[in-house]
Amino acid sequence: MTYFSIFFNIDVVVYGKYDWAMPNIKPEVEAFARIKVVGVGGSGGNTVNHMIRAKVQGVDFIAINTDAQDLHHNLATKKIHIGKNLTRGLGAGMNPDLGRQAAEETIEEIKDALKGADMAFIVCGFGGGTGTGGAPVIAEVARSQGALTVSVVTRPFTFEGAQRARIAEEGLMQLKGSVDAMVLIPNDRLLSVIEKGTTFKDAFAVCDEVVRQAVQGISDLITMPGIVNVDFADVRAIMQDAGSALMGIGKGTGETRAIDAAKQAINSPLLDVAIDGARGVLFSIHGGPDMSMWEVQEAARVITESIDKDAKVIFGAVEDARLKKGEIKVTVIASGFPSDMMRFNVFSGGTDNKSTKKPDQVITVNRPVAPAGGASTRLLTHSTVAVSPVPVGTEEELESKESDEWDVPAFFRRKR
Repeated sequence: MTYFSIFFNIDVVVYGKYDWAMPNIKPEVEAFARIKVVGVGGSGGNTVNHMIRAKVQGVDFIAINTDAQDLHHNLATKKIHIGKNLTRGLGAGMNPDLGRQAAEETIEEIKDALKGADMAFIVCGFGGGTGTGGAPVIAEVARSQGALTVSVVTRPFTFEGAQRARIAEEGLMQLKGSVDAMVLIPNDRLLSVIEKGTTFKDAFAVCDEVVRQAVQGISDLITMPGIVNVDFADVRAIMQDAGSALMGIGKGTGETRAIDAAKQAINSPLLDVAIDGARGVLFSIHGGPDMSMWEVQEAARVITESIDKDAKVIFGAVEDARLKKGEIKVTVIASGFPSDMMRFNVFSGGTDNKSTKKPDQVITVNRPVAPAGGASTRLLTHSTVAVSPVPVGTEEELESKESDEWDVPAFFRRKR
């Protein structure tokens, strides 16, 4: 729900010779929606840390984990250690049942932490124990308390083995009934957006950046007044009970800046769903004082030409002083995909069994770096990587791996 605080200043206005007065009411309306981002497990906790370092504004962060040591180092102000009696401070060890029981054991503390949220992002990696088992429980709590609940989930790499892939698929089937919308990021897609020399840590920063942009984009939509305004009611109208969802942000400069920004927003190479056939779309175009009506129309055309002809479309426009000179930003939320498309994209690992060559794209990554002089304060630098998509593993390929010999050792694998 959206809360409104309304105050009235009443001045008395006397009109000419008439001996009566009329109150002049000046409403000052403050509308806000509380957004909470919940990182579940090691992977979700890492994403929360990335967003905190990037100074994402307008949201509350919560870290939830069975691993006490990992939780201790998390930057979130609110931390919940689940399963104290079950795991005794250790992880759930690829056991989703243990992750689920751990969340249920601490259900009251989770309820208190999520109380008052209008929107909740449940961020986690699937294929392990804590995220896979705990996320559906946490999402159900958020949704039952009235929050618009969106999950952002990463699927394991193909090389992590068939067992981990099956755990992830079973977890997705459980989670989809507990959320309004699901955004899925297959880790295999990381290989299509990084260069060969990219470090293991920086590769995951690319994935974390996609999540950050989605959360920051929605926060900006809700809090920034616009020429054509968009608020939380519009976001809810598009995302409530939506199933699979697409959230993207694009930026452009130069003569074709609006078109470039729109194309980038709807063509993230990391997301496992495309805008084709969407029946609900919200998009907002941000620019400087020089943004023209023609550019707005061109960006809108790029976004709407592939969606369902009867789609619900909500549009916003904002003059944004934070943008660089000559820059345009486009934020897109799309949902209501055909059921067959949603099922295939979300649970099968690709659009078809063949490689689909997409145009090269660029993703901008915020990387935290230590400033000169050894100070502990972190700064953000921007770098870009060219995107040249590669084929991803199919479900048949995963199932053909009878043994788990390709599972990644725990000391190398990113915790989930």
